[in-house]
Amino acid sequence: MAESGSDAPPTRGRFDIGAIAAALPESATTMLVDTYLTDRPAASARVFRVYRPTPAHYHEGCDEYLYVLSGRGTFWIGDASDEAEFGPGQLLVFERGVVHALPRLIEEPVVFLSVDTPRRAPTDVIFVDPGTGTAQSFMARNAHRADPA
Repeated sequence: MAESGSDAPPTRGRFDIGAIAAALPESATTMLVDTYLTDRPAASARVFRVYRPTPAHYHEGCDEYLYVLSGRGTFWIGDASDEAEFGPGQLLVFERGVVHALPRLIEEPVVFLSVDTPRRAPTDVIFVDPGTGTAQSFMARNAHRADPA
């Protein structure tokens, strides 16, 4: 979907979200795999599939808007006592710094359309318990990056 001659996501366009979601791999060694639709300083838009539960974490640099395209699971925002089921057509919204988690996958594939504002750097993920994940185990695009020193 990149502009001609570039690997960077386009700055504008029309996207077949269903086709993009269908092209995501059936399995992954990371918690999620994503495809950027746009990636500008003001905001980024992505389609991502979740392959396993994601432990409590937060993002320092952006607010996140997650529209559920397919699948069902449970999600909590701010506190584990907020855990509730989600499904297609629902929108999950939270500000930067707010801890959130996806403890259970009920029906797969779990796929989201995400809008992050401002742009969310791929490595912007901080796990509450560092033993539960890293940027490299969180997202496939980070798997090749060296762990920070």
